Amino acid sequence: MTERLQYLTESPGAGTPGGAPADGAPADGAAAGGGPAGQFALSSDLISELLTSMRLRGVRYRRVHAGPRFGLNFDAKPGRAYFHFLAVGSAVLRTEDGSVHELSAGNAVFLPHGESHQLLSGPDIPVRGIDSFDAVPLSNAVCDVDACPSTNPNPSAIFFNGYMDFDLGGMQGLSRLMPDVMLVDAEGKRYPGLMPILTSMRREVCAGRVGFAGILARLAEVAAAMIVRGWVECGCDNTSGLVAALRDPRLACAILALHRQPGHHWTVAELAAECNVSRSVFADRFHTTIGMPPLRYATELRMLLAGQWLAQDTVPIQSVAQRLGYTSQAAFSRAFKRVTGRPPGASRDTPRSRAAEEVG
Repeated sequence: MTERLQYLTESPGAGTPGGAPADGAPADGAAAGGGPAGQFALSSDLISELLTSMRLRGVRYRRVHAGPRFGLNFDAKPGRAYFHFLAVGSAVLRTEDGSVHELSAGNAVFLPHGESHQLLSGPDIPVRGIDSFDAVPLSNAVCDVDACPSTNPNPSAIFFNGYMDFDLGGMQGLSRLMPDVMLVDAEGKRYPGLMPILTSMRREVCAGRVGFAGILARLAEVAAAMIVRGWVECGCDNTSGLVAALRDPRLACAILALHRQPGHHWTVAELAAECNVSRSVFADRFHTTIGMPPLRYATELRMLLAGQWLAQDTVPIQSVAQRLGYTSQAAFSRAFKRVTGRPPGASRDTPRSRAAEEVG
């Protein structure tokens, strides 16, 4: 939501203890300290909490028929994620940094950062922007693209792809830790429950039965969500920051409490009690592991949630302020602008612009 959210960085900053409440909200406290974080497996409660606020909503999807030689370019979509499913044939995925990934029928790919990339039948194939092809609407968000040459109208590859709004709510910083490419192969060892979903997608892509476009859009969102879940269940590839905190029993319970009750006026002492450790031990470990004081984390978490509620759920500003424990709408608005750099009302522009894009 904002570049200032640094609680998932590997290099924690400095802080000073104390701090009084400001703008009618809980204070941004601080503490400094050090020490290595102990680790334990992420519990099912924590994984559920990570995923509860996740939003994946398809903006635009395409079923693409491609000939024996094809090169398709997909422009960057900042703040969004790409999803590809190859139903028939083979392809090569080439990313912005030149990395190459070979795809075969049944493979799915999730690109959480929405970076530009290309799908090709092989190396050294000329590419053409996917948006330059004529598209036949199948539903509000799904269209059909025929990229086969007129000399060879039978497709050698069929795939379903699109881009999605991707938001992890209060855990949005985790998305920055995800790899650029998350590939699900045909064996799907990390994602065993995903295989039946992809099998269903292949049937829908190839059969083209009544209502298949809407079903594919829903299945794509489920598949993408399961890819994210698999990454979280596998420990987020041992990334640092928040994940390290979630593995530390002296921090995990406090993180869970903050996310379950973001409107409570937490104190450092209360959060320490959730973890059954002293205030000083908790504050030192929290700051060292996450890179900011506990109450500053609480404030920035509130603003992340507020942005989601305002933009995606269209909750009234007054209601958001009340949910998050602010004494007035004015107090909430000041805090929101201080953290995000813009007033709460600016978030209202997002749904309209995205709705226009869906039908554009």
